[in-house]
Amino acid sequence: MTLTLTETPASGPSAAPRLTDAEVREHLVQLLGAKVLTGDEARSRYSHDEAEWAPYAVPDAVVRAVRTEDVATTVRLCAEHGIPVVARGAGTGLSGGANAMAGCVVVALDAMDRILEIDPVERFAVVEPGVVNDRLRAASAEYGLWYPPDPASAPWSTIGGNVATNAGGVCCLKYGVTGDYVLGLEVVTGTGEIVRLGRRTAKGVAGYDLTSLMVGSEGTLGIVTQVTVRLRPARAPERTVVGFFSSTVAAGDAVVAVARAGIVPSALELLDRHCLEAVNDWKNLGLEADAAVILLARVDDAGAEGDALAEQVQACFDSAGSTFSAVSGDQQEADALFAARRLAYPAVERLGPVLTEDVCVPVVKVPEMLGRIDEIGRRHDVLIANIAHAGDGNLHPLIITKPGDDAARDRAQLAFAEIIAAALAVGGTVTGEHGVGLLKRDGLVAEISPAVADLHVAIRDALDPHRILNPGKVIDR
Repeated sequence: MTLTLTETPASGPSAAPRLTDAEVREHLVQLLGAKVLTGDEARSRYSHDEAEWAPYAVPDAVVRAVRTEDVATTVRLCAEHGIPVVARGAGTGLSGGANAMAGCVVVALDAMDRILEIDPVERFAVVEPGVVNDRLRAASAEYGLWYPPDPASAPWSTIGGNVATNAGGVCCLKYGVTGDYVLGLEVVTGTGEIVRLGRRTAKGVAGYDLTSLMVGSEGTLGIVTQVTVRLRPARAPERTVVGFFSSTVAAGDAVVAVARAGIVPSALELLDRHCLEAVNDWKNLGLEADAAVILLARVDDAGAEGDALAEQVQACFDSAGSTFSAVSGDQQEADALFAARRLAYPAVERLGPVLTEDVCVPVVKVPEMLGRIDEIGRRHDVLIANIAHAGDGNLHPLIITKPGDDAARDRAQLAFAEIIAAALAVGGTVTGEHGVGLLKRDGLVAEISPAVADLHVAIRDALDPHRILNPGKVIDR
């Protein structure tokens, strides 16, 4: 059975009687004092992430943890009484993975925001889950090091949330996603036990890779309270290549051309006119582009090799029919274009409710998938703006509706489901980096076999025997 957000999960065989809402708050305050937020405004503020139309409810209480033991104490109480627990970082998620359900306790990790250690010799950092992504990157740079995973939400999203969804970002085409950098974790299990997983060494294969199992599990297998991440040496300066295209399909052809040429840029991003105009109207960046779609590529190889690769990327753009292309000599302009890419989602949000997709398809299928998205938008009479980590096939169609337009909302949801089906039809996946949460549960069921779904549930039951950790999310029955 899939749980809704108004149901209470099945308690374990030894669970104590269910507490009333008031009793839950009373017990938590006795144990944790002022770290427990019980006011209506505070509970409402921590009740949902940024996923449009994903259901949520106001939690019974919010525990704003400041140390691992706060999390463990909360989970132990909730396990004893069969109370759902929802972990939350900065709330920037786009799939409903951090949404509260009726009768739950939210464990907010944003106050656990210390960078505990940066080791410049072994090249790792140890951080608490509430550390903001860009803050870790800035701190690493002081040692001549770099933390590559960089989701568009990097100025706001936290490392714990990035781990929960295995977030990617602009640089992941060449440098990989969050999971490629997680060496070890401290985790509170579904029984309230504190465990350490992984290692600090460059290599290690002792036992099962439970660290990787936790990455991307969206708070359903445990609550991460500390993260050890791998760092890299700082990069050489990047060169930026810009290409204008008359359609998303033409831009997709250019992406395939780059891949077929064997070039791996440090970034290859897509931004359409709707997004660029929304950013310009919001931030007054003064960017102009006589094109339906822009591709932005960056090459960070050093010296003459980097120059040559940038020219090859430009040639690929031209071979696919770009209406304009250039290797940018103006770093300020290039940075402004990438800033526009990062600001696209919050800018589009200002136009109305946005239902955000996150499908990922094989690179050779990017042109076809972009064409299917355009066709789905026309057929359902909805505006779809497009941004994408195009180089690795991770597409983010943004389905925009007018506030209060229920008919448009219904059409948007139909388009959302069809885009997922289209991605699966071309050999893709329902989510590349945002996670399954609530919005992609049906898509996950369509993507995996019943036998694999059973494996998911079996693992979840083994690690969370009371079924209290983020119930109803990802997969649950």
